[in-house]
Amino acid sequence: MKSGPGRAAGGRRRSPGLRWAAVALALAAAAAAAFVLVGNSGGGTGRRAVTPDEANRLAITRFRNYQAGGRAVTITVPSAAGGLVVTGSVDYRAGIGYGVVRGTGRDASGDGLIQWTVGAVLVHPLADVPAAAPPAPPASGWYRRPLQASGSSLDSSLAIALSLGSDRPDNAELLPQNGAARIGQDTVDGHPVDVMTGPDARARAGTSSTVRYWIGSDGTMYRVRAAVASERQPLVIDFDTRKYVPVRPAPGITPAR
Repeated sequence: MKSGPGRAAGGRRRSPGLRWAAVALALAAAAAAAFVLVGNSGGGTGRRAVTPDEANRLAITRFRNYQAGGRAVTITVPSAAGGLVVTGSVDYRAGIGYGVVRGTGRDASGDGLIQWTVGAVLVHPLADVPAAAPPAPPASGWYRRPLQASGSSLDSSLAIALSLGSDRPDNAELLPQNGAARIGQDTVDGHPVDVMTGPDARARAGTSSTVRYWIGSDGTMYRVRAAVASERQPLVIDFDTRKYVPVRPAPGITPAR
């Protein structure tokens, strides 16, 4: 990861009530390429329209993240240079993510702490990366840059992770009409889940954007997976891979709420 001279990071206030259309637009802009349907999930009977119960769970899944305040995440970022893994937490009320980033191959040069908002990425390089980020971010040593709207699979993944929370449920009645579908069934860390896609965003975003959600019986989101056209492997966001640690803003970061 490249970063410019260190300076305090400013926050950007998110508009309330983020909807599926806005999520789709954010995904398309973040990747600078179409997201495409990824592989087959485990089990199931194939793609079909969501039932009313499934639509209700899909409608509340991002709201559940917001209700929880934040979730522990592991973000697996595809990269031709070797790949990155971000392990940490996302505060869905403050609009901030924070954790450690590790890479393989050439990507290992960017190892360290990372914090991000919808508008900025802060990196604190470390030669010896800890298993988890310290609860209190370092007071200095951060390098700030804008979150890139295109050309970076890391920034695409960070933007998607932040977009997976909403301060209110979506309209369950509209989801089937707009193309939401159930793909199949699976199990994530012992949790039975249904694999679903959100509404088709082609008419709104000018792209065949789509993303898969692994959702439990109560609407809890356990995994999100999407493919970026420029990468062979999908980006994957797994939730609750460890205990959630509340996010404290790095110096200069202003929470969205």
